[in-house]
Amino acid sequence: MKIGFIGLGIMGRPMAKNLLKAGHELVVFDFNKEAVADLVSNGAASAETGKELASQCDVVITMVPNSPHVRAAVLGENGVAEGAKPGTVIIDMSSIDPTESRAIGAELEKLGIDMLDAPVSGGEPKAIDGTLSVMVGGKKELFDKYYDMLMVMAGSVVYVGELGAGNVAKLANQIVVAVNIAAVSEALTFAAKAGTDPELVYQAIRGGLAGSTVMDAKAPMMLNRNFKPGFRIELHIKDLNNALNAAHNVSSPVPLTGQLMEIMQGLKADGFDKEDHSSIVKYYEKIANTTVEPLK
Repeated sequence: MKIGFIGLGIMGRPMAKNLLKAGHELVVFDFNKEAVADLVSNGAASAETGKELASQCDVVITMVPNSPHVRAAVLGENGVAEGAKPGTVIIDMSSIDPTESRAIGAELEKLGIDMLDAPVSGGEPKAIDGTLSVMVGGKKELFDKYYDMLMVMAGSVVYVGELGAGNVAKLANQIVVAVNIAAVSEALTFAAKAGTDPELVYQAIRGGLAGSTVMDAKAPMMLNRNFKPGFRIELHIKDLNNALNAAHNVSSPVPLTGQLMEIMQGLKADGFDKEDHSSIVKYYEKIANTTVEPLK
């Protein structure tokens, strides 16, 4: 399958490489020339614009930061829509506002172009391993057609419903992840402040009901003081902003999401927005005047 891939960032680059490894023909575009050169060295072709890329491909994947970037890449000047033939399918794997997914999809439909929204969860490690979770919205027949291709990048690919439903699922995921990281941070900060080794507390509770994938991914990072981003605070702020907007649009109260947004805004004010979202622990450490680390 000849695939266009737009967006070779922290997630997109390894995802694109996994498509190449599976034998797909790939045409890539990104403003980051080093990222493009890396993919070309792995066997991809490159395009100078989304328009040029789309003219060569029947399916185009976008993996960019937020709603305005998707709209620009797809519908903007020299964007995908200008080069795409009727019948082209755009699979947007970015995490954006589901309302905007539906709006972009409606404009593409007028041009005879189909769209799936297929945001991912799992961060950079799972993007590299090809074990992401993919949540897909759009026409079921298109989901079925591209399922195997999406599975090259994923450990699970689940159909959620009509266009926009994929991003609803992703925002639900981001709410759970944010609140879970905060709960882990709050608990380990409490343990440290109480004079108990937070490493041993983590080991004691991880096998019970409190245990979770989030805990096992993020507690060791907190304890090792490793805040190298797998998923940056600034990107989680973007997702929570989309979650708040989408939830308010349907009158669904999200009080914990609102609290986590304010915690992350505090971290941004302190200069931690480029760090991993496990840095949520730093908010708790600051207000408790302690540090979460193993006792010597």
